[in-house]
Amino acid sequence: MLVIPTAPWAHGLFDILAWASSAGLGATLHRWRLRDAAERLARATGPGYFAALAAGALVGAWAMGSTNTLRMVAPVLSHSIAGALAGAIVAVEIYKRAVGLAGSTGTPFVGPLAMGIVVGRWGCLFAGLPDQTYGVPTSLPWAVDLGDGIGRHPVQVYESLAMLGFLLVYLTALRRRRSWAFRRSFYLLSGWYGAQRFAWEFLKPYPRLIGPLNIFHLLCLGLVAYACAYHRADVRRERAAARRGTLSVLWRDDEPV
Repeated sequence: MLVIPTAPWAHGLFDILAWASSAGLGATLHRWRLRDAAERLARATGPGYFAALAAGALVGAWAMGSTNTLRMVAPVLSHSIAGALAGAIVAVEIYKRAVGLAGSTGTPFVGPLAMGIVVGRWGCLFAGLPDQTYGVPTSLPWAVDLGDGIGRHPVQVYESLAMLGFLLVYLTALRRRRSWAFRRSFYLLSGWYGAQRFAWEFLKPYPRLIGPLNIFHLLCLGLVAYACAYHRADVRRERAAARRGTLSVLWRDDEPV
């Protein structure tokens, strides 16, 4: 069992590190491969897009996080990255539908979001038990003691490593100029995040909502369903655009670019 030094302020410190690393990676990817994608996004969307994204992420983060922790033994308000992702998706898709924008707009956010989760989850670990993101007890050799003498699954590390794996695959695809990395990577990020987090949720002592499933299980299933449906729809649009001789990236409805 690994004894982990913990402190409540660790979460804030790693939040800062997560934001800094996300911004650094975003700037690097912009210069390296994604300048065109970012410029297309800026041309196709107005300020309302980013306002919808920010508002959706904020509402989703606190609504989903608090819905979970207010049902625990010691109820508290909290926020959740899964809720922020889901809220941002809902708000942005509503905005896109309202203005007639089709196709994926999330490519510039994929690397920074993945990096933020990779780094930020370590803050959840080092914040210890008060963070309420710890795992259930286990006797595995890599169990962590967060200060109460009980070995637990380091679910925060599981999630960080899972997203690191995705990030490495994504960066490799960008280097090799794979089409999916430029066109549908946000859908794949959403699906992978939802799938891996769904698995780790079974290793957390969160209140159950339906059978063995907690609220984040249901949220993650929604993320996977979103990713599959929108990925499939985008592939169909791409094939249709190829037949018409048009490009199907960030276009207004029925407008060739």
